Amino acid sequence: QEQQIGIAGKEVILSCKAINNQKDGTCTWKYKYKEVSSTIISFSKAQVFKGKAPMTHRSELNSNSKKLKVSDLSLDDAGIYTCACYSPVVSISLHVFKLTISSNGHFLTNEDLELTLMQNSSHSQPHLSIKLFNINNNIVTTEILQEEAPQKYILKLKQLKAIDSGTWMCHVYSNSPSINQNISFDVKVLGFEKGRLEIIYTTVGNTAILSWRLNFRKIKWKEGFTGKLNWEPQGNTAIHELLNFSVTTHQELHKTKKSNHIWFEISEGKTDGTMDVKIPKVQLNHSGQYKCQLEINGRRTESVRALVVMQVTAIPAGPLSRGGKMTLLCQVSGPLPSNAHLLWERVNGTQMEMKKSKQHEAKVEVNVSAPGLWNCHLVEDNNKKISLNYTVEEAHVWNSYA
Repeated sequence: QEQQIGIAGKEVILSCKAINNQKDGTCTWKYKYKEVSSTIISFSKAQVFKGKAPMTHRSELNSNSKKLKVSDLSLDDAGIYTCACYSPVVSISLHVFKLTISSNGHFLTNEDLELTLMQNSSHSQPHLSIKLFNINNNIVTTEILQEEAPQKYILKLKQLKAIDSGTWMCHVYSNSPSINQNISFDVKVLGFEKGRLEIIYTTVGNTAILSWRLNFRKIKWKEGFTGKLNWEPQGNTAIHELLNFSVTTHQELHKTKKSNHIWFEISEGKTDGTMDVKIPKVQLNHSGQYKCQLEINGRRTESVRALVVMQVTAIPAGPLSRGGKMTLLCQVSGPLPSNAHLLWERVNGTQMEMKKSKQHEAKVEVNVSAPGLWNCHLVEDNNKKISLNYTVEEAHVWNSYA
């Protein structure tokens, strides 16, 4: 008895290897599961007779080769198939696997994939060894739940990313009976091509562009989804909805401005799935978190752009008079993490003229009594993220003559 593997939802072709040369002979394919046997199809003198087996309506017989094709397989199609074209009778044991992917293979970023593998055959079910390969053909670690093994296996893969979109492979192995089968399946993860959080540094008066690149066109996502952009100002619990968007039938983003704020602009006309928000002249109060959120069927994912703004001011403002003093204030929006600090330094100055902020303080002051060029740096892990300079000018001296 020959063993053959079938995959639920696919088709299988069963070969009637020992056939008689008499083309007008009768060939009959039968199906047996447990003790119940029924005719699938019978061929005689160019006439086809349909039987009453469960898969008859999904079966086709090749009149020349006598091969039987069964389409849209199900677990219940497992069993013994016999082909009788005179003698000897060919017997094939069909072992069927069914692979089911949660959410029909469509996910949002950071969602979990749950894979269910079921098997059925006319013999006892073997215990299986299962490995999962990602789009790069690398083995991934999964959580395996085997409470219902060997008939049913459940594998869980946590927190999918947008880069996981593509064709995956499930490898099924058994020593007895011998099974070495690859089952491919598609995964589509809708989300943002960059990470969940990106920090953007800028200074007051500059132009800032906050950008989100969605991958729905790249992965050919067919289902509709909506989204919105919320702004949470730094140090403020209020949430402002700046805009919302949806996807047109031409796979383009349609954006609608929802806020009365006039200090930001939204780009139009981009067809690559990119959404840009432009702030022409950044102010300190424009800082905070800009959260772009996708939603489909009540499920959500988001990507955040944190805008950090630096500002430098002088007290008093204006030129430094002879013998006078001035205080330079450097501040950034929001509290600083423990690995970051602000640093004032005078260009070509000494170590004594440097001033570092205290831990977690978002501002630093330095007292100045001489003209010169000063730089304020935001430093994270010894890397300068952003700098802003201030020139202290000397006031003109007026002489009066009598």
